[in-house]
Amino acid sequence: MFEARPRPALPQIVSLKTYPVRIPFVDGGSGTGGTPGRWHELDMVLIRVEDEDGNIGWGEAFAYFCLEAVRAAVDRMIAPFVVGQSIHDIPTWNLEVQRKLHLFGRYGITLFALSGVDIALWDLAGRRAGMPLWKLLGARSAVDRTAYASLVRYGNAELVATQCRKALDLGYRHIKLHEIAPDIIRRARDVIGPTVSLMVDANCAWSFDETVALRKTFKDCDVLWVEEPIFPPDDYAGLARIEDQGIATGAGENACTAFDFRRLINTVTYPQPSMTKVGGISEFVDVLKSCLEAGKVAMPHTPYFGPGYFATLAVLPLTSPGTLVEYLFVEPESWLTATPQPVGGVLGASDGFGIGFEPDQEVIKQYSVLT
Repeated sequence: MFEARPRPALPQIVSLKTYPVRIPFVDGGSGTGGTPGRWHELDMVLIRVEDEDGNIGWGEAFAYFCLEAVRAAVDRMIAPFVVGQSIHDIPTWNLEVQRKLHLFGRYGITLFALSGVDIALWDLAGRRAGMPLWKLLGARSAVDRTAYASLVRYGNAELVATQCRKALDLGYRHIKLHEIAPDIIRRARDVIGPTVSLMVDANCAWSFDETVALRKTFKDCDVLWVEEPIFPPDDYAGLARIEDQGIATGAGENACTAFDFRRLINTVTYPQPSMTKVGGISEFVDVLKSCLEAGKVAMPHTPYFGPGYFATLAVLPLTSPGTLVEYLFVEPESWLTATPQPVGGVLGASDGFGIGFEPDQEVIKQYSVLT
């Protein structure tokens, strides 16, 4: 009888550091809409893990308007489960942390924090292995996927028209609005013409009856999907009723964990996992598997430009060919690193080790937020 060989020891993780960063951006509008105040800055909590051999991994926790709380959650709630540990199986570690932290909630800031650390651990694993994340996860080659221009909410038909024209000039063939007024949605369709795909994200602005009352607008404008039409976003029964009315919906940016997505996937036409909210790479990959099993095409929610964005690109080889990748259509004052941007409306996975993110330390220092 052969004895099982012990698994080779991995170097222990000796540090986890958080870097709260705030980078202003320009979107051509007032920056007002569904946020607590004017949205004109990209808040993010960058996470850096390092092992005793000097290997480094980077992650990002979603932090718009909650940067201080998210950083505290990473430092106080997640870091104790990382520093001093040799983590062989990241998905198992992720689930164990979820179990230990379930008293603090399985949505929102707790999962934002866990997502960021999970990304950093996978980046570290890829760098240790000397290969891109997609290859570490079993994909055979890098791929390109179609990107769509995700416009912010303007509430003004002519501003929307201007941004739509700009997106067309850059080669986009898919555009998403964050508008709720029928006349603005119709104006956008008039500008982009009949051959460009149009999506509408309501950010839970309507009731069921209001959504159904807009069915003619959606049909006339050939809307590919209506995203998060009703509140609350996890009213999956309500989304199913809207789908029954012939309105294709997208949802999932506010769903956390693959467990939650298994309840959502069979409800909507387009599941939309968010790398920095769902639980990181471990949960995101599990969601992709569930989508494949259900015959659904995942449409990643990706309105950020740090390691969460890089991690999303790094798992594109695991997505369906029909996957559309969200690209936030704004202009940051600075970039954390050389950031892949759509060319002709196309994005792709890189060959860089891990998630391929190498930050500019001077940019981190310049835009650091002391909390």
